[in-house]
Amino acid sequence: MTALARLSETAATPTAPLRTIAQALADPRDRIETTFVRVGARLSEGAGILSRVTKVFEALPAELESPQLEEASARLADVGQQARAISEQFAVELADLTQLVGVVAAAEHPIAALRRTIKMMGIVAINARVVAASIVGDSDDFDVFTTDIAQLSENANRTIQEFTTLYRQLSAEVGQAAHQRAQFQTAHANSLSELAANMDGALAAVARQRAVSVEGSAETGRVSRQIVGRIGSAVMALQVGDATRQRIEHVEAGIQILCDLLDTGTLPEDEIDRAQAAIGGLQASQLAGAAQSFQADVAEASDALRDLSSDACAIMSHSRSIYGESGVGAEAPLTALSSAVRSAAVVLLDCETERSKIEQVAGAVLNTVDALLGHVEAVQEIESNMRLVSLNAAVKCAQLGPRGAALNVIARQLRELTGETVAAAEAAMTSLHEAARLAKSFGSAANGESTGRVGQLEHEATSALGLLQGVDGSLATALATLERDGPNVIALLSNAAETFADQNAISESMSDLHLRLLALCPAADGPPPPALADTITKLWSAYTMDAERRIHEQMLGAPPSTPSQVAALEADGDQAAPSTDDSEDDLDALFF
Repeated sequence: MTALARLSETAATPTAPLRTIAQALADPRDRIETTFVRVGARLSEGAGILSRVTKVFEALPAELESPQLEEASARLADVGQQARAISEQFAVELADLTQLVGVVAAAEHPIAALRRTIKMMGIVAINARVVAASIVGDSDDFDVFTTDIAQLSENANRTIQEFTTLYRQLSAEVGQAAHQRAQFQTAHANSLSELAANMDGALAAVARQRAVSVEGSAETGRVSRQIVGRIGSAVMALQVGDATRQRIEHVEAGIQILCDLLDTGTLPEDEIDRAQAAIGGLQASQLAGAAQSFQADVAEASDALRDLSSDACAIMSHSRSIYGESGVGAEAPLTALSSAVRSAAVVLLDCETERSKIEQVAGAVLNTVDALLGHVEAVQEIESNMRLVSLNAAVKCAQLGPRGAALNVIARQLRELTGETVAAAEAAMTSLHEAARLAKSFGSAANGESTGRVGQLEHEATSALGLLQGVDGSLATALATLERDGPNVIALLSNAAETFADQNAISESMSDLHLRLLALCPAADGPPPPALADTITKLWSAYTMDAERRIHEQMLGAPPSTPSQVAALEADGDQAAPSTDDSEDDLDALFF
């Protein structure tokens, strides 16, 4: 038989309008099933993503309390303290070097005076030889004038030349040290102190973040527990789809039973209206109850999904407020600390390079000062020899009497030069001894602990950076997961909630069919015919919802049954009723 023939036959029967309603119920039933399967799949997917996000969210505090971060923070705090101490030591070093430059410069004048004195001694030596030659006799010994003064002049000139060469070398090296130190000062005047301040600031920010994380752990747990509860509520709310589908199927079956009963013609004519009113009216009431429950439960399910979406937003907001954001331009405290440490490592390495240059210059200054001090005895010997020659010249002049008048002038000049030499030498030696002290202080600072400590600090900062990168990497991965999955689950759950927006149309369709069914099955006087007892019992036995049984009892009362039948019906009902625990534990079993 063709579909057209079946439609013509259906249209020709008295029960055709009822069968049309039964067939029309398939549309809302199918739409409900399709919608709830789709929403269930989205909830299942969203719950899985939300579970991952929640686990990441709960793990974030542990990242900030990790032993690696504790160790890195302790190391970096020490790096900051030592950098500040070294910066203060550099200031002392600069003061020593500045004073050294001044002292070395101050020695220039007495050393120049010493050179002039020795030069004048050479002239006096020539004059003494000439005068002695004009008055010499066979019995006179003028070696003091002809030989001693000349030898003294020659030795003194050679010693002073070497001394002056070393002094000029010292002046050049001290000048180079000052220049090198000025370059270091220009490049790193505040580098280490700023490094320490930046390190302190970054560490303080991480400490604050860790404190906030600990304080927020309760909120973390609350949101996590709330999400678990929300998922359970959403799962429970989504059972309305399966419940409504079953109730519609029961109404369809009830209408079919009524139509089959009417089409067989077994009922007396006077019982047909009462039978149609009893069975048809019961199905209309069941359909109205299903539509009403469906509309309320759909609103509850939609709210549950929106609440889940709000919880996902709360996770994103809470994590961002404590841990920052991932992506371009993000600067969480831990990321800022890692950046500060990387900058510190570069600064310390640069400081180490510049310090090595100062070390070389400081070493050269120390070596030159030592060599210069080695010539102090030679200068002092010149001074002693000049005193002796001057004394010998004076004695010889006294022996010569009037003949030694000219030589007496030479002796007097020699005594004056001796006095000038002594004064110049003492002034030069005073400056050079002070220069030696300052040079040793500068050299000790440049070549001492600070150099090794700068290199050690760079090593410590680099090691701490390795630890930070591990924690920062884990934190960045966690935040990236939140940033990636958070918006996805929010969109997924929001979309699932919006899917329910057209469920009002399904409720209206069910209500329209309810009114049409009422119109075809108006109320009739009298109770249902006794012949319907088996039919009514059959309808009762098909129910799987307490709400269906309540409506049945309100309209027709509980059907008469034997105790064994009641037990069997209750067992069937319990077996058919969906288990809340199973539905919570197994989403797939519930949705599919």
